[in-house]
Amino acid sequence: SVMHLEGVREGHQSEGLRRYGATFPAGLCFTLVFKGKRKNLDLAARGEEDAHHWVQGLTKLMGRLQAMSQHEKLDHWIHGVLQRADRDKDNKMSFREVKSMLRMINIYMDDVYAYKLFKECDRSGNERLEGRELEEFCRRLLRRPELEELFGHYSGEDQVLSAEELRDFLWDQGEEATLRQARAIIRTYELNEKARQQDLMMLDGFMMYLLSAAGDILNQEHTKVHQDMNQPLCHYFISSSHNTYLTRTQIGGTSSTEAYVRVLMAGCRCVELDCWEGSDGEPIVYHGHTLTSKILFRDVIESIRDYAFKQSPYPVILSLENHCGLEQQATMARHMKAILGDMLLTQPLEGHDLHHLPSPEQLKGKILVKGKKLPEPWHEPRGVTSLLDPEEEEEEEEEEDEKLQERSNQQVRGSPRAGLALTPRWHPQAKDASQVAPELSAMVVYCQAVPFPGLAHALRHPQPCQMSSFSERKARKLIKEAG
Repeated sequence: SVMHLEGVREGHQSEGLRRYGATFPAGLCFTLVFKGKRKNLDLAARGEEDAHHWVQGLTKLMGRLQAMSQHEKLDHWIHGVLQRADRDKDNKMSFREVKSMLRMINIYMDDVYAYKLFKECDRSGNERLEGRELEEFCRRLLRRPELEELFGHYSGEDQVLSAEELRDFLWDQGEEATLRQARAIIRTYELNEKARQQDLMMLDGFMMYLLSAAGDILNQEHTKVHQDMNQPLCHYFISSSHNTYLTRTQIGGTSSTEAYVRVLMAGCRCVELDCWEGSDGEPIVYHGHTLTSKILFRDVIESIRDYAFKQSPYPVILSLENHCGLEQQATMARHMKAILGDMLLTQPLEGHDLHHLPSPEQLKGKILVKGKKLPEPWHEPRGVTSLLDPEEEEEEEEEEDEKLQERSNQQVRGSPRAGLALTPRWHPQAKDASQVAPELSAMVVYCQAVPFPGLAHALRHPQPCQMSSFSERKARKLIKEAG
């Protein structure tokens, strides 16, 4: 249903349509993007006008759903559940269908008690609930005795909450509410029109308010960025993604540009690209030496360009795990420069040297590259960097942990292979993959990947623009060594 839609994209704006939809003009195509792990649905209309009507209609319906009041959302949800549970579509519910409905909404109720409620609501006595009977049954299911007790405490014997009594309730919850704010809540959430006109709140209205976002324990101001975003970049936890390209397992799962779209739309600000030598001179992204599928580096960068700042204006970091030779590294640099344009940060911000990191606020709308950087000519001659990226070192450590665990499991099971050493994963890369192309190095500004030098050295010689990755095992070891 429309409730399961996350968005509608016009044209060739999905991996499927970009790859296979060339025979259909972009004006005829659109994509339905679903919430959760459901796959996209790519569609082509017979004419551009039909496509436009579909996109416009679905967008309006999605907007209408978002604008629903709490009461409307509840009604809509109940109606959807009832439709799915009504197997014979006669708009009546037998007890068997009622039990099916209860399972759908995760209510596991004793059959005897459920049938007792069913019979109490079956005014017609025909073993079917319909109309008002069904409404009453649902209302009884939604009863919250603890809220009824709370409402009774503040409303008194008349079981009606005045604006003054609602204000007292809000004060007791630690909210500095005024009488005016209490009246506004009543006018927004009270379901009974006569009570609403007299600034009174009934139990149903009180429950609507408590179930709404306004009644949530979470301060709604905190659902968006409310912190000071003017501190140096290293002062923040950054929402990051590992093996971003994978939609399933890292052994034989599917790699997809849609995975980048989903994490960026979820607010992620650091994505990973495992870059390997591809055919025809085009670098590819996949989990090396596994059965995972491969996607073009260029396609990944295009998806990042299109979705990097739709959900958040703050900078996005591209964490490159590079296994490409010098030639394809240069190709990666060309693609990033051509596709990302002014979004790509290739120079320190004006007025900032590399000894001080800029803030997320100053880096709004910018894409930063994290990777290895060649030494500057005035520091030391340019040469070969370490064979393994810091990210690769982390993966090696994680794999070693897995091997140790596997050996332990085998010994517990009494396997004849117990105690055998497992050969480490080999990375057969391009011959010059251990070197860094100047073109790619030039794009690394504030996120220079280096092996971790140790806590003592890092504290004595802070380098804000350098960053290291290591496993939890290594982190625990470093902490233990530091005392």
